[in-house]
Amino acid sequence: MAFAAIGALALTLSACGDGGSGGDGSGGSGGKATGKDTAPTVRLPKLDGQQLQVVAVWTGPEQEAFTKVLKEFEKRTGARVSYVPTQDAMLNYIGTKIAGGSPPDVAMLQQVGALQQAVERKWAKPANAETKAQLAKNYSQGWQDLGSVNGTQYGVYFKTANKSLIWYNAAVFENAGATEPKTWKELMATAETVSASGVTPMSIGGADGWTLTDWFENVYLSQAGPEKYDQLAKHEIKWTDPSVKRALTTLAELFGKPNLIAGGAAGALQTEFPTSVTQTFTGGDQPKAAMVFEGDFVSINIAQTEAKIGTDAKVFPFPAVDGGEPPVVTGGDVAVALTDKPASQALLTFLASPDAAAIWAAEGGFLSPNKSLDPAAYPNDVQRGIAKALIAAGDDFRFDMSDQMPQSFGGTPGKGEWKALQDFLKNPKDIAGTQARLEADAAKAYQNGG
Repeated sequence: MAFAAIGALALTLSACGDGGSGGDGSGGSGGKATGKDTAPTVRLPKLDGQQLQVVAVWTGPEQEAFTKVLKEFEKRTGARVSYVPTQDAMLNYIGTKIAGGSPPDVAMLQQVGALQQAVERKWAKPANAETKAQLAKNYSQGWQDLGSVNGTQYGVYFKTANKSLIWYNAAVFENAGATEPKTWKELMATAETVSASGVTPMSIGGADGWTLTDWFENVYLSQAGPEKYDQLAKHEIKWTDPSVKRALTTLAELFGKPNLIAGGAAGALQTEFPTSVTQTFTGGDQPKAAMVFEGDFVSINIAQTEAKIGTDAKVFPFPAVDGGEPPVVTGGDVAVALTDKPASQALLTFLASPDAAAIWAAEGGFLSPNKSLDPAAYPNDVQRGIAKALIAAGDDFRFDMSDQMPQSFGGTPGKGEWKALQDFLKNPKDIAGTQARLEADAAKAYQNGG
């Protein structure tokens, strides 16, 4: 899963509010949505009477949007689909259901590591010919490879994310005379400028440990480079490596200044991700914070406020660190069949088509790696620009590091990397201790294979 050097995604983001112009690598028709766009592009079997259970972590607005996708699948096939939201530790839930003799039919896994473990445990079923045909037609090789294990295709990346974005309250920036930073040094200077204007600069959802892994990964990828990133992701180098120390030292420049974080470290550790977004875009030009770092999916939380994306809420790429390239970190949810039902494979085929992607794209808070999806399906120019840039990047990205690791280390609340970085946010001076804990937990997880 080592891809080419980092690149194109950041290039169009700073201008993505200007109408989403370009068309470079969009893969869609580039035109406005018309009646022809609603014609099915994929043929699905008739599945009258078949029952299908799908599990994912989505709740709230995301669950509502995904339910619309499943309703369309029901309409086209006659199958009946039930959706069950689960906790982040998806493999634990699936294992319990399999042990009880009632596995879900399709699971939306959040980690590459979880897909590999599902295959190793013989839970996952290979994708059929129809699904593979849709993937070959609609996905770059890099995204196909992420859904395969040992050369066999299992998964479909339906929903992805650009996790290298910082969103900001435009009114606060304007009042402070702040501009969009291009480097980490400029980001810290911008934070001080905003702070001097009377608004706390940064909102951090530290109660959810995954947001902190994303902070680390963006700094590490830009600073240490893609080769080191791949090595650390596979635990080919240790967490006690000097490159990790350097990245944590950089993060401590922000985490070690409580006045720059809404609520300080203690407040951040009690702030869940959705609140970290909404508190940045409520209160007019006097919100609890001016900026919040996270992926394109932030837009679905901004939609819960009065702020309008592109005017009140704007976005810039995660800045380059110490002369490195601006990072491009992606995440994603991969659909995998856990039963041999025809309906399980048919849903994977549907999810690999632009038809399914267009439904959620229209709802917002969604990014698809499907290059056949017309950018006009997205609801605003900001998201259109982010989507076009992702497609234009081809395979020039790195997948979320924690999601490539064994789930017990990289994807479990209160354990492993999530817990170590929450402790680091609380005490950013303890860099050596943080590295030691990360290495001890990683070594154990890789040795145990989960």
